[in-house]
Amino acid sequence: MNSWDLKTLRVASHSPEILSSASDGRAVVLEIPAGESLTDHQVHERAWIVVVDGDVEFNAADGQSASGGAGLMVEFEPGERHAVHARSASRLLLVLIPWPGEGHPGTMTLADKATVRRRAADHRNV
Repeated sequence: MNSWDLKTLRVASHSPEILSSASDGRAVVLEIPAGESLTDHQVHERAWIVVVDGDVEFNAADGQSASGGAGLMVEFEPGERHAVHARSASRLLLVLIPWPGEGHPGTMTLADKATVRRRAADHRNV
């Protein structure tokens, strides 16, 4: 068994702390300073986000939103675009299932990664 006190765990802003990672999921704690945002983005996995501390607003690309403090939990489908805004200094627990999700660069073979890098380099040279 592993356990963590999410409220007292030392986590630096802009430096997510991976608590646990296995092929069936990953748990991450992150600290977002007051007034800062994680702009529009997506992840390859299903994402559950729990507000541990602070006041946060979540906005999905389809116009849905949710906001609240400690205890609020939101869920995003794999690939669902969303943004996160910390209305006060906030701590979040992020659970990603499965890890890594389909299409995540971590699931690519070395040959696939080399192809992607080559295409990116070719694109920059155009």
